[in-house]
Amino acid sequence: MTNLETIAFDIETTGFQTTDQVTVIGFDAEISSRVFLNVDDRGDPRTLEDRIHDEMNPPVVLSIHENEAVLLEAMTEFVESNLTTQEIKLVAYNGETWKGGFDLPFVRTRLNAHDLEWPFHGLPYIDLMDVFESRFNTTETSLTAVYEELVGEDLSNLDPFDDSGEAVDSWENGDFEPVVRHNVADIRRTRALMGVAERYCSKSDFSMKSLDPVA
Repeated sequence: MTNLETIAFDIETTGFQTTDQVTVIGFDAEISSRVFLNVDDRGDPRTLEDRIHDEMNPPVVLSIHENEAVLLEAMTEFVESNLTTQEIKLVAYNGETWKGGFDLPFVRTRLNAHDLEWPFHGLPYIDLMDVFESRFNTTETSLTAVYEELVGEDLSNLDPFDDSGEAVDSWENGDFEPVVRHNVADIRRTRALMGVAERYCSKSDFSMKSLDPVA
């Protein structure tokens, strides 16, 4: 497991219903982040891609897509071209647990809505929520709170929101940059927590699963 590079994964959405949509998808590696933004046919926010790339370290490669279907198609191409061909593990926090989770179930639903194929063939997946709930003494359970307790690095200069609900309002108002920054903060929190978990936990403490579909 430790020989596999960690790629952290997180999404932003308009809500929790089956008819809600993905607004941002982010992946974080050690050298850079890759983020996809859905602007829902509201035009290309001028200079946002360059500004996000230039202002963040490590750099963020942002692409802007006119709607959710195009975002999911671009994400699929990225995963199949850059992730499934490498020795990596996909990691999320409450992305998909044995009891449920959010990110991967939501992505499945939205891929199905657009009749798009599942892109994560061959990728091993680890969810961090169970590890931190069972193997660390923390007083909170959310990604941000656990990160602040165990890592402590201040990301307030990157993340403008106290919770993901604010990201929904910002996106619906067409204020896309804060939503992107919030997503970047979350994928970087996730990858940092994976580093903490690998430092202190045994391999048997991690539940790794395959993301291969049956068909």
